[in-house]
Amino acid sequence: MQIGRAPAAVLGFAALMGASAAMAQAPEVAGSLLPRDLSVAGMVAGAGGVVRAVLFGLAFASVVTWTLLLAKGIAILFAWLSLRRGLALAPAAGTAGTLTERLPSKSAVEHAMAAAVAAEMRLSEGLPAVGIQDRCRSRLTRLEAAAGRRLSAGTGLLATIGATAPFVGLFGTVWGIMNSFIGISQSQTTNLAVVAPGIAEALLTTAVGLIAAIPAVVIYNLFSRIVAGYRAGLGDYTAELLRLLSRELDRRDAAP
Repeated sequence: MQIGRAPAAVLGFAALMGASAAMAQAPEVAGSLLPRDLSVAGMVAGAGGVVRAVLFGLAFASVVTWTLLLAKGIAILFAWLSLRRGLALAPAAGTAGTLTERLPSKSAVEHAMAAAVAAEMRLSEGLPAVGIQDRCRSRLTRLEAAAGRRLSAGTGLLATIGATAPFVGLFGTVWGIMNSFIGISQSQTTNLAVVAPGIAEALLTTAVGLIAAIPAVVIYNLFSRIVAGYRAGLGDYTAELLRLLSRELDRRDAAP
């Protein structure tokens, strides 16, 4: 009876040892399937061509966004300072010609608007006041619109980046997940170590897309509000110039 049980015990012990050896080798197999570097730089370096192109495109869009913030922010700051200076000098100028001489910046739109009124006064000498006011209003309206367009130039690119960057990142995500499923099919395994790198790369494109889109939308909304306020300020400056023109015409008509 004891002799018959010995082979069964030997076989059970051998099976137990084999299972232990397999369990000991499992972490090594899983570790060999996992990539060595799962950092952002490592995932970018190990990504496929399409995913890498998406990542580089989104990174370039983010650089464009912050460059526009710096360049356009400086331009808006100088425009606002020049407008406030013009609004402060206009009431005490007396005439548009005097205001043109007092404005320090000859390249600012405020100087161009005052100079346009003074030029129209010279060209329309002796003509009725109503026609002069209409022509000056037409000139000022065109200069005001041109200044608004010039200051808002480039902000449409921010809107485009904010609207398209999430979808570009989603495209990279779909492409990366599709490649992950292809890798699962080719390797004939559902081991997480095989699936995880591709999914991580795919989700990275979505994250980068949001990183590029969110600042672009915020900056675009900020610039839109600032440019709208600047256009309103230009409207006030136009009204001030028209009041100067009206006083000058009344003095001319009242003169003996």
